[in-house]
Amino acid sequence: MTTEATPTSSADGVVWDLTDLYDTVDDPRIEADLKSADDRAAAFEKDYRDKLTGLDAPALAAAVDELQAIVQLMDTPVIYAHLLHAAKTDDPANGRLLSSVMETSSAIRNRLVFFELEWAALDDKIALPLMDHADLARYRHFLEKERRYRPHQLSESEETVLERKANTGGRAFTRLFDEITGRMTCDVDHDGEVRRLNEPETLALLYDPDRSLRRAAAEALTVSLKHHEHVLTYIFNVLVQDHKVDDEIRSYGTPMSSRNLSNEIEQSTVDALVDACEAAHPTVHRYYRLKKRLLGYDELFDYDRYAPLSDDSPTRTWAECREIVTDSYNQFSPQAGEIVGEFFEKNWIDAELRNGKRGGAFSAGGPANVHPYILCNYTDRIRDVMTVAHELGHGIHQYLSRDVGYLQSSTPLTTAETASVFGEMIVFHTLLESETDPKVRLALLTGKIEDAFATAFRQIVMTRFEQKLHAARRDEGELEAERIGELWIEANAPMHGDTVTLTDNYSHWWRYIPHFIHTPFYTYAYSFGELLVLALYRLYEEKGAAFVPGYMEMLSKGGSVSPSELVAPLGVDIND
Repeated sequence: MTTEATPTSSADGVVWDLTDLYDTVDDPRIEADLKSADDRAAAFEKDYRDKLTGLDAPALAAAVDELQAIVQLMDTPVIYAHLLHAAKTDDPANGRLLSSVMETSSAIRNRLVFFELEWAALDDKIALPLMDHADLARYRHFLEKERRYRPHQLSESEETVLERKANTGGRAFTRLFDEITGRMTCDVDHDGEVRRLNEPETLALLYDPDRSLRRAAAEALTVSLKHHEHVLTYIFNVLVQDHKVDDEIRSYGTPMSSRNLSNEIEQSTVDALVDACEAAHPTVHRYYRLKKRLLGYDELFDYDRYAPLSDDSPTRTWAECREIVTDSYNQFSPQAGEIVGEFFEKNWIDAELRNGKRGGAFSAGGPANVHPYILCNYTDRIRDVMTVAHELGHGIHQYLSRDVGYLQSSTPLTTAETASVFGEMIVFHTLLESETDPKVRLALLTGKIEDAFATAFRQIVMTRFEQKLHAARRDEGELEAERIGELWIEANAPMHGDTVTLTDNYSHWWRYIPHFIHTPFYTYAYSFGELLVLALYRLYEEKGAAFVPGYMEMLSKGGSVSPSELVAPLGVDIND
């Protein structure tokens, strides 16, 4: 008999309050804001189309001011709809709203596309002096970035067609992936009892001290992924091919080129990062050999990688998590602690477990006149405390960067993971320093090592998988699930070596990872962030409180300067 388990944890009832955006899915302000954005976009087009060559610096600054206001107004309903949908992917009303606002925002965006095309095409003799003018200083980096896309831009008519078709193309398949994985359940058969759990609950069992339960969870997840094999494999094939078509029509040389351009990083730097991580695989192997010995196992399987070393692995309630994380950030910086307090006190976090909720965790930057929101799936495990710390790092970053304006508040992925991983380090050291039980200290240390491996090494594995996947799709055509599974195992094998046995089940686990779907070639940014944070945290240990003001200033700049300029004042050369 299968028990339909209602997801539960100490975070039950911890749901976000989205009323700072809109009251309900039917709030008339949603339509009103979109109508206002459309009207202003029409006026913007009338005022500035074919007129950029005649604008002086103050006039161009006024134009960018208005562009920023329109884009923020247009995006606010989209942000709200995405949050609603992530929180409950199986609610048709949420899907309907998401579809509607995306279609409307595409139409508005198409009114504005002329501006970025005309600006990118403007002769250097005109554009460069404008960017050097004091009136445009606050937008200089935004204007520089826009011009870098000139070799990859199409005609305005082509750009508008692509934008209109995206909602029934790539974006539609991305939404379908979210809805399938959000509704997915797994029947975990253990000790004669079958429990039907959602994906986050099932994945959480891979950290359970009971090996038979971990194995049962791994089997259940695999069965569910196999059940959705056809549609998930098709989604992957379609989106990888869609990426190829984009690369061809926009003249990107490799599948990673567009991501590197948006990340403001050279391929040679990415290659150095990948090579350095792969050269250090013996460190991972050494650790897993030690873990196998400590666990007393003859063989370590993929579902054993995150096994705690004792049966009494530490847990933390939501209330304890709140106290730990808030205190940790407050000790680092009272300003950071105050911002974190707002997230908890004002219900900007959605942490409870429920069916239909998107798996994983994220922090979504809001419009500059509101604030970010955080989604996580809290299961009371110590690693969930780290997840909350991670997302609150993003939240602080997004909160502080609102002052540079909506167009520049987001940073490239290369530095987007800095605040999140740094936040994990702060909370980890607080936990470690306050713990006296040797077993718990060992559990914290091994957990941190495994998190670092997951961030530095596993994310490079995922990058290698994506490289293999995109290359195979281009060379071999549409790929069967078994072929993608082979590529997944090929990419994972070097990290695990002869120390971890990757089971047949593991060959299916590429299917639930959202980064491949939402943001191709995202994952190397995690590795970049981990290594950058280790450098920054060493500086913090050396300088103490003197380090903090510069760090908080760095976060407040958002994406208004390049990644190298961002961290240089802290004494880090990002290109080294």
